[in-house]
Amino acid sequence: MKTVITYSIIIMVLLWGCQLGKETPQRSIPEIALKKTKIKVSAHGQTFRDLNKNGRLDVYEDINAPIEDRIDDLISQMNLEEKAGAMFMPGVPVNEDGSLEKKANASGPGAKYPAAIENIDKGKLNHFNVWSIPQDPQLMAVWNNRLQNYAEQSRLGIPVSIASDPRHHFSNTIFSMAANGFSQFCETPGFAAIGNDSVAEAFADIVRKEYLAVGIRVALHPQIDLTTEPRWARISGTYGEDANLTARMVTAYLKGMQGETLNEESVACMTKHFPGGGPQKEGLDPHFSIQKGQIYPGNNFDYHLIPFEAAFKMNTASIMPYYGVPTGQTDEDVAMAYNKTIITDLLRKKYNYDGVVCTDWGLITDVTMSNDVIWPARAWGAESLSPVERVFKIIDAGCDQFGGENKPELVVQLVKEGKLSEDRINRSVRRLLRQKFQLGLFDNPFVDETLVHQNISKKEYSDMGDASQQMAMTLLENKDHVLPLKADTFDVYIEGMDSTVVANYARVVNRVEDADFAIIRLNTPWYPVETKNPFALMFHHGDLDFKGEEKARILDLLNTTPTIVDIYLDRPAVIPEIAKASKALIADFGASDKNVCEVLFGNGQPQGKLPFELPSSMEAVKNQLTDVPYDSENPLFAFGFGLSY
Repeated sequence: MKTVITYSIIIMVLLWGCQLGKETPQRSIPEIALKKTKIKVSAHGQTFRDLNKNGRLDVYEDINAPIEDRIDDLISQMNLEEKAGAMFMPGVPVNEDGSLEKKANASGPGAKYPAAIENIDKGKLNHFNVWSIPQDPQLMAVWNNRLQNYAEQSRLGIPVSIASDPRHHFSNTIFSMAANGFSQFCETPGFAAIGNDSVAEAFADIVRKEYLAVGIRVALHPQIDLTTEPRWARISGTYGEDANLTARMVTAYLKGMQGETLNEESVACMTKHFPGGGPQKEGLDPHFSIQKGQIYPGNNFDYHLIPFEAAFKMNTASIMPYYGVPTGQTDEDVAMAYNKTIITDLLRKKYNYDGVVCTDWGLITDVTMSNDVIWPARAWGAESLSPVERVFKIIDAGCDQFGGENKPELVVQLVKEGKLSEDRINRSVRRLLRQKFQLGLFDNPFVDETLVHQNISKKEYSDMGDASQQMAMTLLENKDHVLPLKADTFDVYIEGMDSTVVANYARVVNRVEDADFAIIRLNTPWYPVETKNPFALMFHHGDLDFKGEEKARILDLLNTTPTIVDIYLDRPAVIPEIAKASKALIADFGASDKNVCEVLFGNGQPQGKLPFELPSSMEAVKNQLTDVPYDSENPLFAFGFGLSY
């Protein structure tokens, strides 16, 4: 209990700190920008960043001018190529030493793509997605500052926007980037399991501060799809299957990341995946051609919109549609970003959304992977269209920006051929520039490199990360009240854990026959699809139950020795025999061995409630309605279930 009270106090202090700060009617250029840029003084004595190098204060350079006036002025000075460049956000590599030039030995995601400076020079781009970043986050800040300086030398000096997928989770999946020095919390379903809005907001506030410290200003999250199909491979990024719980969580998250309004201290959120990517047929993800479309046998399309309605109320800066095809829901079966009914009629008109709409990654061009495997563009329903025709259809549908693509010349071609008006392009560019101005990037795109280490992974942040991992753990079985265990009073056999960690709590033995108890950590099962695409082989598709020799081995252990089972739920596992045979069963949503031990040995309290039900069989899974929450027959553990010590 003392642990929980301590974490509550930390949360309250952090939230109180978020509310501090005053706005002044007359703004000035921050000192860090003064040090890193060429400053001019206007005839009226006002300092300004002379971004277009003409020696005078333009409206778009005037920090005190209304944002819409600044946008008008800048758009009037931009040529077509510069406007087209703003509409693309490719992935770019970040060198370990913070340098900007492409390194021949670069590795990791993004390594094979052109460096950011090449994109600035050749395509006039100014939005970039980073995947792998330096192990030392300070060098990410160095890279950001060097890149912003480089961008300032372009014709109009438009600053770059740096975007990232989630980086703050203790994760076993491919959908969270490596933390690399950032604080580590439970995964998103864990926050739904905790169910505390203040915890979700405090977490988002920490993410915001740590992103700001290194120059990341656009978050390609939160993910608020509803996991009504338990086999879907992307459940680990969601808040589970309940629309109202997810709506609460996204409200708190956006408040922590963006604040009441987007400003210089915000990180702009790209909420995804509109209008909800959960109801995938058989759970097959539409990153790949194996997908079979999104289906709504329960006629429950509107249920998946509830979390997005909450995000609109919080003025989410951007929206990302998913790859899926809303089968039978619109006048044509094409993927969401190609679908005018989804983007214009539903998002723009019904919800009056005027923020940025950015496609998911890779809708235009095919990608050649290792072994010459071709990963087709996610142009589902539009496969027969050429790349330029795809660009037209996406823009005509109502989207503003292309994620993971670098083809501005196709936008230029469409305008010059008279197929797209420059006025239509201006509408999208206005939304993109508005976000940059609101974030203060035109006035100060730099970060203080000397402060990175003291602003990232602070002790109170790390403590909260540990607390979230422990609090999210969900106790499902506790026969004879075996938990919490008493430290140093027995011999324990372990699997899936670091013996040097467990040795701090109990005596570890190498043979199960010598143990008083066994503690094993399991992952929710998954089975790769048949494909040559190496990325697709990493997705956790397929059945949710253990099979064959592995199942028999686990049950043999459970029937030999009293066993505590911890299972990581990146998807809802089907484990009726394991639940029955285990002495205790507890679920985690991303947790270190240390934090698992803290809970099992009573130093932390499992407070989680299941954010999705655990079905009793694969037959029950297959009989569920893809778009309807918690509807499997006789679930093993119902949505919201969770015991306590």
